Amino acid sequence: MTVELMATAEHAPHREEFAALYAQVQQFYAHQMQILDADGGEHWAATFTEDAVVELPLLPAPLRARAGLAHYARAVAARRRRAGSRLHHWVGMLDVRPRPDGTLHTRCSALAHATPPGATSKVLYVCVMEDVLVRTHDTWRTAHRRITRDDLA
Repeated sequence: MTVELMATAEHAPHREEFAALYAQVQQFYAHQMQILDADGGEHWAATFTEDAVVELPLLPAPLRARAGLAHYARAVAARRRRAGSRLHHWVGMLDVRPRPDGTLHTRCSALAHATPPGATSKVLYVCVMEDVLVRTHDTWRTAHRRITRDDLA
């Protein structure tokens, strides 16, 4: 076996562990966005830590704690229902960086698109979402989220 092949074989378990972790994080985001799109205010907020902080580009101050997140999600869902449109989020180009303290730093692109009744979907915004994820009770939760939008830079 050549040195290159031995090095590859040596690192295979680490790559397999990372692949499993990456799949967990992808599943976490799929679940979190589906809950948000289904108007699950409290359920969506439960995917964050109790003391989570979320920075959104159009808000003057960060949202804090699960109660603040749930209130915000309910208000957004109510506006959507009044407008009669459906909102869907898509997350892609995910980068996952494990940290020495056991947290994960993630960065991804996210799209939000709305579908008005009887019309075609329209992209509302494209953003970059940067999170710190922590492991609690055998699941990942968002401790900090920062969302930026190129159109607002």
